[in-house]
Amino acid sequence: MQERRPVSAIALVVALSLIAVDHLTKWWALNALDDRDIDLVGSLRFHLVHNRGAAFGLGSRFAPFVAMAALAIVIYVFRSAVGMHSRWAQVAVGLVLGGAIGNLLDRLLRDGDGVLGGAVVDFIDVQFWPVWNVADMGVTIGAVLLVLTAGREREPA
Repeated sequence: MQERRPVSAIALVVALSLIAVDHLTKWWALNALDDRDIDLVGSLRFHLVHNRGAAFGLGSRFAPFVAMAALAIVIYVFRSAVGMHSRWAQVAVGLVLGGAIGNLLDRLLRDGDGVLGGAVVDFIDVQFWPVWNVADMGVTIGAVLLVLTAGREREPA
């Protein structure tokens, strides 16, 4: 039987760093994009959106339930991470945790209806996909890394 070890320092540092960068960029977006957009390259622009819905702004009346499901996923990933030993797997866990917690903090701390009813601040807009943020990037990249590293994570015999 394998001993359960705590989540690695790598995963915690990645998660905390992502949360910090996510909320700093959201603070910037709230201040800089309140009354304007910033065009970057091609269709890429910074455009402020307050996402009260679930993923991609869909189902706003179910957002608190989706946020609770996200919280359950965070707890599951956190508990599952104890069996992952490679650095890339730990980075992936940190990205998923940091991104999920970053958006959950928006739901919890921003104005909204009830617990977990606040709006997520999104501001990266490619104009042919829903608007997103740094936390969303972390979850997406982390999930892809988890899939790529999951097959390589084997329990010792």
